[in-house]
Amino acid sequence: MDTKNLSLPKLNQLNPTLESTALKLMEEAGELAQVIGKFRGLSGEQISMDEETIVREVANELLDVAQTAVTMMFVLEDQFGIDIQDAVQRHCDKLEKKGYLSAEKAD
Repeated sequence: MDTKNLSLPKLNQLNPTLESTALKLMEEAGELAQVIGKFRGLSGEQISMDEETIVREVANELLDVAQTAVTMMFVLEDQFGIDIQDAVQRHCDKLEKKGYLSAEKAD
């Protein structure tokens, strides 16, 4: 299985709840969609940024979505005792069964 690992920190000075984090995730996903819409000219606006700048903004918004999703995982772990490593493994197993991932081959 070819993977890339992304590690995002647990944020300080926040007291997120499942509900507040879900709302924040939707907000960040909306901002991502808005940037992509501007990039594709879907808002009817003239694009005033070059493609490299827009793609960088897309990456920035995508990382905001990812950070918020990771924060939600920390909430599940801290407040509800969910084993995230186990959940990730079950998720990968599901993807493998659906044919989206290949099983690692032992040498």
